[in-house]
Amino acid sequence: MKYLKKAARTAETDQADVHAAVTQMLAAIETGGEEAARRYARELDRWDGDIVVSHEARKAAAALVPEQIKADIRFAHDNVRRFAEAQRATSTDIAVEILPGLTLGQKQIPVSAAGCYVPGGRYSHVASAIMTITTAKVAGVSHIAACSPPRPGVGIPPAILYTMDLCGADVILNMGGVQGVAAIANGLFGVKKADILVGPGNQYVAEAKRILFGQVGIDMVAGPTDSMVIADATADAEFVAADLVGQAEHGWNSPVWLVTSDENLAKRVMARVPDLIEGLPAPNRDSARAAWADFAEVILCHDAEEMAAVADDYAPEHLHVQASDLDWWLQRLRAYGSLFLGEETTVAFGDKTSGPNHVLPTSRAARYTGGLSVHKFLKTVTWQRATRAAARPLAEATARISRLEGMEGHARTADIRLAKFFPDEVFELKPASDES
Repeated sequence: MKYLKKAARTAETDQADVHAAVTQMLAAIETGGEEAARRYARELDRWDGDIVVSHEARKAAAALVPEQIKADIRFAHDNVRRFAEAQRATSTDIAVEILPGLTLGQKQIPVSAAGCYVPGGRYSHVASAIMTITTAKVAGVSHIAACSPPRPGVGIPPAILYTMDLCGADVILNMGGVQGVAAIANGLFGVKKADILVGPGNQYVAEAKRILFGQVGIDMVAGPTDSMVIADATADAEFVAADLVGQAEHGWNSPVWLVTSDENLAKRVMARVPDLIEGLPAPNRDSARAAWADFAEVILCHDAEEMAAVADDYAPEHLHVQASDLDWWLQRLRAYGSLFLGEETTVAFGDKTSGPNHVLPTSRAARYTGGLSVHKFLKTVTWQRATRAAARPLAEATARISRLEGMEGHARTADIRLAKFFPDEVFELKPASDES
């Protein structure tokens, strides 16, 4: 392979060290509680209104959202819900008799409380509300809290608020950033302490979730969004260029990569991208321009197998194949957050409406994990039950293995059961190599 365009920087280059600032904020909120969280809301969100969104405010927000937008949101919500329900059906309780009289099982238990972060800022991320809250609801989480940055004098934008309510948030907080995450993690403002925190956010939100991991579960540690297009000679250069630009607008440090076996296609795409970027409105244009200049790459490969190997190495968050023999790609590719097959789909469909979750692993994390799903909200726990007859071989082997390991207390819990269940028998409960 060879690079026709090589990134000058990576998504991790020159990232601000926010750890100290976030640590300080989390400690202040843990100690100062609601008043500390309110103080950060006033300072950072410029918000001095109600923190908990009332039922009346939810209804008022719904009245402000145009009917067509409501219909579109309901369409997306229905697709995400139905896909999540299909996922949930794959997680089942089981019971199996491993030995006569020894029954083992697993149960799928949803966490009790989830916190969903919905980004605000310059974009109204209604899709993130759908992806997080809906998925938690389908998983069976009994208490779902959601938060999002309020806009000064407005609060959470009406479309986001309508979506949060539609998807089933039990409590909604007018609070963004670290303070919003910390409020939910610590159970402030009437929120039940979260068992898990999910949802995308800026580097401060991501760092807060990383630090809180252990105290609570998290979906993943996320970096800047990234996307790859695989294209061969059959691809439409205009589609490829538009798809790259569409993802580059996420942010100045959002990498986009083109991997292709056709140099002519690559050159046409590289020539077209700058024009498409300049046609975007601000600030999208500035973000896409910076991302393309500093982080984008165009990689020329010899054949499909080499393109697939490059994709597996990069492990992109979004991977869009615009090439022939889509079934081959579906079977071959091994590392991606979400896969888009053919020009009839696009990453934006997955980001907004089609159904699979858009909260996905970034920064090559797709090598070892998938994205947000109902499974993230479920605990797979195990159980066992035995008859006295089944306990016999278990106790004998357990006693000997425990003594081999030097764990006498473990061994004796097996010994006493054999003594009670089979009082007239004598057992050899020392490992054969034990000469004592």
